[in-house]
Amino acid sequence: MNRFVKGALLLMIAAFLGECLEFIINIVLARELGEEGLGLYMSIFPTIAFIVVIASLELPISISKFVAEKEELFHYSMLKHALRFASLCTVGFILIAFVVFPLIPVFDHYHPLVKWLFIILIPVITFSSVARGYFMGAQKMSKIAIANFLRRAVQLLFLVIIFQLFQFDLQTAILVGLSAVIVCEMVVLTYLILAFVGQMRGFRKQPRAEIPGKKVRKSLLEVSLPTTGLRIFHAATFAMKPFLIKAALMRAGLVESMAVIQYGKLAGVAFTIGFFPAFIAHSLLIVLIPTVSEAYSKRNYEELHNLLRKVLIFTGLYGFPIVAIFYLYADQLTTLFFENSPAAGYLQLLVPYFLFHYFVIPMQAYLIGLGLVKDAFIHSVITTIISFVMMFTLGSMPQFQMGGIIIGMNMSAVLLTLLHYATICKKLGVTWTLKKDRLSDLRF
Repeated sequence: MNRFVKGALLLMIAAFLGECLEFIINIVLARELGEEGLGLYMSIFPTIAFIVVIASLELPISISKFVAEKEELFHYSMLKHALRFASLCTVGFILIAFVVFPLIPVFDHYHPLVKWLFIILIPVITFSSVARGYFMGAQKMSKIAIANFLRRAVQLLFLVIIFQLFQFDLQTAILVGLSAVIVCEMVVLTYLILAFVGQMRGFRKQPRAEIPGKKVRKSLLEVSLPTTGLRIFHAATFAMKPFLIKAALMRAGLVESMAVIQYGKLAGVAFTIGFFPAFIAHSLLIVLIPTVSEAYSKRNYEELHNLLRKVLIFTGLYGFPIVAIFYLYADQLTTLFFENSPAAGYLQLLVPYFLFHYFVIPMQAYLIGLGLVKDAFIHSVITTIISFVMMFTLGSMPQFQMGGIIIGMNMSAVLLTLLHYATICKKLGVTWTLKKDRLSDLRF
C-alpha cells in the first residue's frame, strides 16, 4: 500500500504541474487562434485521440497488467515479444493510414500537412506505449511522472517560441498548434526509450526465463482488444460529439459559425477548467491498474475492499470542494480565456458531469484490474446512446440549445458511475455501502 500511495502522490504532483501548463497552453491557443480558430482546433482534437487509441492498442494497460502479475524473470522475454508485435502493428497502421486519411472529409477544413502529422504520430505512440506499459506495471512511477510533465512543458515551450517569432494565417496557426502535439510526443518517446533501453540492458545481466511469443501475444491481446474496443468507442463518440453538438445547435437556429464558436467555448474553456482536477483521477488510474491486477491475481479481496473504500473517500474529499469552486467562481475562471463568455454558464451547468467523471476514472481502473472490461464497454454503450439521443433532442430545441446538450452529458456521467459502481460491488462481494456481503464467500 505504501508503494501505491508513493506512486500516486508522485504522479499527482507531476500531473498537477502538467495540468497547470496545459491550462496555460489553452490560454495561449485561445488568444492566438481566436474564437473560431479554437473551435476548429478543438474539433480536430478528438480525431487525434482516436488515432492515439488505435496506435497504442492499449499496450500500456495490457503490458502493465502482465508485468504486475508475472515474476520479474519473465519480463525481458515478454518485452522483447511486445516490441516485435508493436513493430508489426506500426507498419500495418501506417499502411492503412495512407489509404484512409485522404478519404476522411474532416481534413478538408485544415492545412494539407495536418494528415501527415497524424501519420508521424502513429509510430511515436506505438513504441512509447510499450515503454510506458512496462514502467506502469513495474511501479516505476517516476519515469511516467517525468514523461507526463515533459509532454506539457515541451508543448508550451514550442507554442510560445513559434508564436512569438512568427505571424500565421488561421490554417497555418492551427497547423502549428497541432505540430506542438507531435513534437512533445516525440520528446517523450525519446526519454522513455532511453530509460527503457537501460532497463533492458539490466535484464540481460539477471536470471531470466523465456516465454513463447504466441503466449505473450495472446496474453496481451486478451486485455488489449477489449480495452482498445472500449477506448475506440470512447474516441469515436468523442470525435462525433463536436459534429452532433453543432448539428443540434444549427437545428435550434444558430448559424454554423456561431455553433462552432459555442462548441469551442464549451470544449476549449469549460472542459479545460472542469477537467483540470482530473489529473488526480488519471494518476490513480495509472497506479490502480497494476495494483488491482496484482491483488486480484492473489485473490486478496480484503485489500481490494479497503483500497476501493479509500479511493472513493479520497475522490469525494477533493471532488466536492473543487466543483463548488467551479460553480461559485465560474465568471472569474472563464474570463481567463475570453471576456464576458457564456462558458461561465456552461461550467456551472457541467458541475455534475465533472464530479462524476472524477469517480468514473478510478472505477474504470478497477474494472480493468478485475478483468471486467466487457462490462465497462457495455456500460459505455448504454450511457452514450442515451446521452446522444438526449443531447440532440434537447439541444435542437431553441429554448434549451447548449443547456439541453449539457443536460444529456450530465445524465450520462451519473448513469455510467452508478453502473460501474454496482458491477464492482457485485464482483467484490460487497454492498453499496462497501460492507462485506454475507454471500460473498459463495461468489468467490
